[in-house]
Amino acid sequence: MIVAFYLVTDPGRTTMSRAILFLFFSVSLSLPVVAQESKLAEQYFQNGEYEKAGQLFQRLYDAQSSSEYYLDRYIDCLLKLKQFADGEKVLKRELKKNPQAVKLYVSLGKLLESQERYDEAEKQYQTAIAEMPADQYQIILLGNALARDQKNDLAMEVYTKGAKLLNDEALFAEYQGNLLLQTGDFSGMINYYLIYLSANPRQQGKIQMNIQRYLPEDYLDELQAQLYSRINEHPDDVAMIELLTWSFLQKKDYRNALRQSKALDVKLEENGSRIFHLGQIAANERDFEAAIESFQYLIEAKGPGSVYYYEANKQLLNAKRQRLVQSPAYSREDLLSLEAEYEQFLTGDNRNRLIAPLIMEQAELEALYLQDMPKAIQLLEEVVNMPGMEQDLQSQAKLQLGDYYLMVGEIWDATLLYSQVDKIYKDDALGHEARYRNARLSYFNGDFQWAQAQFDVLKSSTSKLIANDALDLSVFIMDNLGLDTSTLAMEAFADAEMLVFQNRHSEALTILDSLVSRFPFHSLEDDVLFLKSRMYIKDREWQKAITVLKRIVDEFPDEIRADNALFELGSLYEGPVADPTLAMSMFERIFTDYSGSTFAVEARKRYRTLRGDKLQ
Repeated sequence: MIVAFYLVTDPGRTTMSRAILFLFFSVSLSLPVVAQESKLAEQYFQNGEYEKAGQLFQRLYDAQSSSEYYLDRYIDCLLKLKQFADGEKVLKRELKKNPQAVKLYVSLGKLLESQERYDEAEKQYQTAIAEMPADQYQIILLGNALARDQKNDLAMEVYTKGAKLLNDEALFAEYQGNLLLQTGDFSGMINYYLIYLSANPRQQGKIQMNIQRYLPEDYLDELQAQLYSRINEHPDDVAMIELLTWSFLQKKDYRNALRQSKALDVKLEENGSRIFHLGQIAANERDFEAAIESFQYLIEAKGPGSVYYYEANKQLLNAKRQRLVQSPAYSREDLLSLEAEYEQFLTGDNRNRLIAPLIMEQAELEALYLQDMPKAIQLLEEVVNMPGMEQDLQSQAKLQLGDYYLMVGEIWDATLLYSQVDKIYKDDALGHEARYRNARLSYFNGDFQWAQAQFDVLKSSTSKLIANDALDLSVFIMDNLGLDTSTLAMEAFADAEMLVFQNRHSEALTILDSLVSRFPFHSLEDDVLFLKSRMYIKDREWQKAITVLKRIVDEFPDEIRADNALFELGSLYEGPVADPTLAMSMFERIFTDYSGSTFAVEARKRYRTLRGDKLQ
């Protein structure tokens, strides 16, 4: 309840003051009643009790004649009850009281249509348009009323005339665009959306959302054509250039998106933020050329004083490394050239804890590609011992360093580092990762039961990757342990896996070939083939990898490596072998023939991407 106090000093005005105070209290007290009656009326209407609803809506409208909603609902009730004469009488009375409320002609036309008096109804619609005042609010009400009744041509006529009356082509352009969207006229929709956006640049997010949600992908070229036309006429229209850039991003055309972004960066004298974010998007989408060009632009155009200078250098090196290692072929000279770029940037004052992730990247380059393990270990030891190092990053460096110790045979140093991280992050993803690596080390050493116990615990890890890897090894050990009177075959296989981890591939192949001859028809045969495929992939021998993976799919379709083999085949065809049709075939087989596989969701996603589906 609202309470008000009036100080009355003139006795002659006491009666009037009391009347005002009474009216104030009456209105205040009636508001909850109105709300209750409105809710009850709506409930009656939804339940089909139109007579009760009509009585309430009539009373509510009589009390609040400014409410168009109550009048509309009252007329709806009369229509449902087929009380056409009453409805016609009410509408004509209201039009006489307020002739500018031209939307009422639509209600009257709708009522006449319900009686199959179509010519009379059409006359009402035309009268509405003819009598339409130069009033933006009334024009919108009229247009929306016609559009709700699917009279899109008449609604378009209303907005077109309204724009002329008010001498502003953009005033109703959004409504016009929405109408053409409903009729499937996408070229027209684009035209009106661009008119609207040009006048309302702050609404770009809304227009982009509508285009992304409703515009068919094959109309993006039409969007770009109209944008180019407008930009040629109005080269300073920033909203059009931004929308053109966005349209290139939708098509994953990052080079053209970058060209437009550079133009905006110069025109608006920006700090390079849009270029930096574009480079990150391109890198994530593996368009490394566009990413590299973006980061090089920031370094050269903005210079060392830019807030993005150091981060752009980091991202540039990362993109160059990704481009190199993900390419079908590279030479040692290419690797050494990239190493030199790391060395050039990681000098002097740059060599600090803020740049530690880049040093870790160089360590990976040295260990996994240049096979320089001493240098890789030296780089990581430097990161681990840096003053003021953030604990998470230091722990990640310890895990990486532990792997490299393991690769050179320093098993005790490796397990010590894994255990240190595990102790710090007991219930965290980093701790789970450390525990997984320690369990894997136990597996390499032949301590299968202890390793399996750890893997079983890690199957519930919050990290999906760790959980999947743990599940894979747990099932593998369970399937193969104890099938024979000894664990010799498993021990030999674990030794071979350790050698593969250490990049000693020729020794691993010798053990695997010996295992197959010593234990013919052993359940490990598909695992032997899969491990060989991993070596061939690491050595970039794609066809050898494909050959053994196909053997798994053809000869061991019911074994646990069948879905792994299909996924690897799909990845090879998708990537270095570059055969999208075969890639789609492999991924499709996973989610159809192996629907319970941990790869099923990712396989479906990649299949749809290759098919050209627009994923959200």
